[in-house]
Amino acid sequence: MRHSKRRHILGVSGPHRSAMMGNLSVALLTHGRIETTISKAKALRPFIEKVITLAKKAEQANDAARKLHFRRLAISRVRDKKAVAKLFDELVSEFTDRTGGYTRIYKLGQRVGDAAEMALIELIDGSDEGYDKPKRKAAPAKAEAAAPATSADVEVETVEESTTEEPEAADEGATEEAAPTGESEETSEDSEKTN
Repeated sequence: MRHSKRRHILGVSGPHRSAMMGNLSVALLTHGRIETTISKAKALRPFIEKVITLAKKAEQANDAARKLHFRRLAISRVRDKKAVAKLFDELVSEFTDRTGGYTRIYKLGQRVGDAAEMALIELIDGSDEGYDKPKRKAAPAKAEAAAPATSADVEVETVEESTTEEPEAADEGATEEAAPTGESEETSEDSEKTN
């Protein structure tokens, strides 16, 4: 079975890919936005967001040893101490109130040389107005929502019962009368449709 096999391969070997992601993340943390191919940008997004999550965990940790542990984990992935120091010391304050969505990807079109799809990936500022999402309205309480529905259902059931009893009596009488002339009613209905 191929469970958990979905990866951004990018046509390179494993060590090459990890070095490429490290270099792209250093450039992104240093400059704030970079232009690259769309496939590399999509591969970089989960990589850099996990590193930012490590910085957030270090920010919230009370123990100095835990903070150092998270910093060393980030250095092992990004491979640049200056970029990690910038993230852990300066940039992490913009991400502390968010639970994800630290980057944004814009499609730019095709590159002139080889027609590769290009994209711009950037870090989203904490003050970005496009990030604030409207909060959902609270769902009504189940007891309040269930009470009107049940009373309406009871009314509908009583109406259906009263209507079903009357036609049954009418149908019994109609079947007795219509039994000898059942075929004539069908032909009369057909003639009414044609008129």
